[in-house]
Amino acid sequence: MFIHKKELMHPVNVKDPDPVFGQYLLEQFGGATGELTAALQYFTQAQHTDDAALRDMLLDIAVEEFSHLEVVGHLIEAHTKGSQQAKAFESTLFSIRGKGPHLLDSQGSAWSGQYVSEGASSVRDLRADIAAEAGALATYEALLKRASDDGSRDALTFLATREVSHSQMFMDALKAMNKLDDPLFGDLQPDQTVDLYFNLSSSDQPDNDQPAPWIKNSSFKYIADPVQQMPPPNKR
Repeated sequence: MFIHKKELMHPVNVKDPDPVFGQYLLEQFGGATGELTAALQYFTQAQHTDDAALRDMLLDIAVEEFSHLEVVGHLIEAHTKGSQQAKAFESTLFSIRGKGPHLLDSQGSAWSGQYVSEGASSVRDLRADIAAEAGALATYEALLKRASDDGSRDALTFLATREVSHSQMFMDALKAMNKLDDPLFGDLQPDQTVDLYFNLSSSDQPDNDQPAPWIKNSSFKYIADPVQQMPPPNKR
């Protein structure tokens, strides 16, 4: 059951409307990294798990993302009201679609269910969720650089902050499963190449052909010449 409260999760006060910025904001309404994508992704993932606590968290965050979508929608509406900037309005998607939010990204491409990442593994889903929050945060940071209105910046900062919070929640869930630092999803038994690093971008200059420091200091075995040093395959 969903109950809609008419109060926004964060106030929207736009004093300097800009339809061009409103078009940028569409990225977080109908774009790949937007709030609709996140809300539907987490809502769908919640149906996959038998873990009641994880399901509850995913549903809570999904509903919050719908609340964020509402805030973004109000921001877009505020930036496309009136005719104070007629030329800017006429040069944007709103001249055809009308004011307010639409299920389009900033370039006019329609929202797609292909943006939603969900699968049969909660570990896989949570890792995808961390990536989704990172994508949304990067978009919000780009929008903040373009926002000239204090009210817009205030709302966008709130939304960006919540992306950070959600990322931490997903990481905490993985940590509770002992999967935060484990590259495996399930019960796969890796073969003998699991701890090998292949030098596949070689150079004739030795100084330009060294492994990264985190590879040098890890458990990986550096294979400088994979053609000559590749281990033979396991025989069955």
